[in-house]
Amino acid sequence: MVTPVHELDLPADEFEGLERQEAVAALDAARKQHWLARGLFGYVVVNYEDVVGILRDRRFHSAFAMLPEMSGLPPDDPFLAQRRESILSMEGPGHSRLRRLVASAFTPTSADRLRPFMRSVVGGLVDQFVADGRCEFVHDICEPYPIPIICELLGAPKEDWKLFSQWATDIFRIFNGDLVNDKAVIQAASEELETYVRAMIEDRRKAPAADLLSDMIAAEEAGDRLSTDELVMMTEAVLMAGTDTTRNQLACSVALFSEYPDQWALLAEQPELAPRAVEETMRFLGAVRGTARIAAEDVEYRDVLFPAGTFVATSLAAANRDPAMFPEPQSFDITRAPSSSPQLTFGSGIHYCLGASLARAELQEALPLLARRMPNLALDGELEWKPPTVGIWGPAKLPLRFG
Repeated sequence: MVTPVHELDLPADEFEGLERQEAVAALDAARKQHWLARGLFGYVVVNYEDVVGILRDRRFHSAFAMLPEMSGLPPDDPFLAQRRESILSMEGPGHSRLRRLVASAFTPTSADRLRPFMRSVVGGLVDQFVADGRCEFVHDICEPYPIPIICELLGAPKEDWKLFSQWATDIFRIFNGDLVNDKAVIQAASEELETYVRAMIEDRRKAPAADLLSDMIAAEEAGDRLSTDELVMMTEAVLMAGTDTTRNQLACSVALFSEYPDQWALLAEQPELAPRAVEETMRFLGAVRGTARIAAEDVEYRDVLFPAGTFVATSLAAANRDPAMFPEPQSFDITRAPSSSPQLTFGSGIHYCLGASLARAELQEALPLLARRMPNLALDGELEWKPPTVGIWGPAKLPLRFG
């Protein structure tokens, strides 16, 4: 028998806006009652199996395109008309075509070519403060670390790294839920980035180089190629996929290690644990705690009817602590054996993070190097978190001291 979702007796959204530990406890309590909970805008999926099920069900579409509307902008606002369609919100054949064309440029092998450069960048950042034995980790490491790698990936010169960093910071304001005040800054950064990238595309068409932009220009399937507009859109998506997520996840991971000094010491002694350490920190404290979908039609799923237009959030944080998938899920252990059920911070289904291989490589290179060069890690003041409402989340300030 199919039951309309609004008729279900579900736990309420008591975890909305809570601090980290309170939210974990509330989500765990909700999962014990039902696989669904009532959320602020609709419903929240709180167990692993159904988070994966919803994310892989193509009847549910990405809610990314609804961010402006959910932030309070009126439908006729000029900002909405000027926004370019993004691969992050596309569905159907158009989305599949783009993913197919660029897939070869985002493989683990492609990311591996940058690993020596990653080590060089993070090592150079540590050199600037290691003698002092303390740092503000977000400012000193997390914010500057991913941008040189993205620029190297795209083929942008070193003198323009700061431009890309500022563009990324400004464009990411779209996730902060305050578009009414942020839209002018977002639009200006997007236009500046577009002008820059169009010039790069023109240069690469004349003289291809060993970089991602040249690879995307050359990408072809049965005579099909990316248009200039699509190349601009994909470059912005790469900047988004490879910058703010890595900044925040690295900060989340090191903040977590500051609570578990024995695990930090173990990583320094056994750098080969880096891949497991990355997966475990992303499982235990992911920078992307959830992603949202909209029912594109009336959807029957597990004998529940979701009417077209129903907002369904999938709690990646809850799924990553589901005891049905992860033994002792509240335990943080970087020696945890690899699971056939991967952590879900990168998502699942057709919108699985395009930059996952790059982000994994960046974290795998940074964490063991930092553990070796920053032993006896501890907080050196108050750890300040970003507001719980921010989409891609992590520490705002992380003052550390070390041996």
